[in-house]
Amino acid sequence: MAVDVKKSKPLMSGFMKSSQVMELDGCTRCQECMKWCPTYSVRPESRGVAPMHKAAKWRELMGSQKGLRANVLGEVPLSEDEISKFSEDLYYCTTCGVCSNVCEAGINTVDLWEAVRPNLVARGSGPYGKQSAFPKLLGEYRNPYMAKQEERLCWVPSDIKIPESADIAYFAGCTAAYRQQALGVSSVRILDTLGADFCMLGKDEWCCASALVRTGQRDLMKEHAIHNIEALKDRGVKNVLFACAGCLRAATIDWPRWYEGYIPFKTMPLSVYLREKIRKNEVEWKKPINYNVTFHDPCHAGRHLMHISGKDWAFEAPRDVLQSIPGINFKEMARNRALQRCCGAGGGVKAGIPDLALDCGKARIADAQATSAQVVASTCPFCRLNLMDARTAAESPLKVVDVVELMAQSMGLDTSIPENPYTKFQKQDVIVCDPVCKPATLKQQGTDIVVETK
Repeated sequence: MAVDVKKSKPLMSGFMKSSQVMELDGCTRCQECMKWCPTYSVRPESRGVAPMHKAAKWRELMGSQKGLRANVLGEVPLSEDEISKFSEDLYYCTTCGVCSNVCEAGINTVDLWEAVRPNLVARGSGPYGKQSAFPKLLGEYRNPYMAKQEERLCWVPSDIKIPESADIAYFAGCTAAYRQQALGVSSVRILDTLGADFCMLGKDEWCCASALVRTGQRDLMKEHAIHNIEALKDRGVKNVLFACAGCLRAATIDWPRWYEGYIPFKTMPLSVYLREKIRKNEVEWKKPINYNVTFHDPCHAGRHLMHISGKDWAFEAPRDVLQSIPGINFKEMARNRALQRCCGAGGGVKAGIPDLALDCGKARIADAQATSAQVVASTCPFCRLNLMDARTAAESPLKVVDVVELMAQSMGLDTSIPENPYTKFQKQDVIVCDPVCKPATLKQQGTDIVVETK
């Protein structure tokens, strides 16, 4: 049956810059991206997920609607089956950016894919799977965990006093506030011990909304960006510290795109701030962490920011912190820094295609095991979650811990999580020093946290 072109949904609703349209023609089909793509490596039978093929297909679809041929001969009716297959292939991308790094034509694939996705959403061909829940959750709860905003700081130890305003703010992020509270506790413990004058937004901290941009569901992003920026400005903040790579990326790149006005503060990875304190000999180490430790570079804090914040902040700062911790024997994975293998969780893949995220994660766990490491450290709670799931699926003995938590334990700080409404949701690997430091897994059983060491 013939499709009425006039009644078919438009392929393009905007969102793409003219330079991005031209980038599609810049692809030389060299296939270098296919050697590095983390999703294609675990789904080699699905050639459509490879960056080169996604670019070619979108160029073909656009050519059927716009350009010289369409102007002369008329638009070709869009096949919804083709659109559906392309949408699936596009959402199989974690937007990790490694294809952009190796692209001979210098195509900024991250921005390109994130400009295509809103067009698919606008015509009802996206997002994918459970990704569609993000706008409702953030619109109603201002976080993806259906948690109460008033309980954002329920995990902060009672002996740590958080002022209303300060030059420094610690932006905890939703996952550290509600699901990986060991990271939040370790962060504030270290900052407090180092005498940092820092504040937090508490109930005024809304989700960074990274997931909305990554999945093409942009409608709420402006509201969240403006709210968080104004909340930080109201507190007179000059530097905002992030222990979450996703939040850091959103605040550095995405928020300014939706905010019309001057932003008076700088965004900074917490690892950069801590490295500065270590270099000034302001950190007192008390306990060695006698383990082989490797480091997983989060895409959002690494590849996405290395051309903005510099490679030193993106890649070297967390490694410098790790290698300053007594006892740690640092092991580098073969794929690291700008060429690291994505954990598989980004771009909405963890929510939309969890089996794909798990397979990518298992490939990264294999990378870590090849180094003889016992612990994988990172600076991204979401990488950590997916790598933990992959570790379990692969039946690997590896533990996955944040760099900040390793530092807190070596400083001899109390990182126990105060009982709170979200204690029952905690599932994370930690370092327990009693008295010897060992990696462990926190699992909730009833109202008690049971520590299982291996």
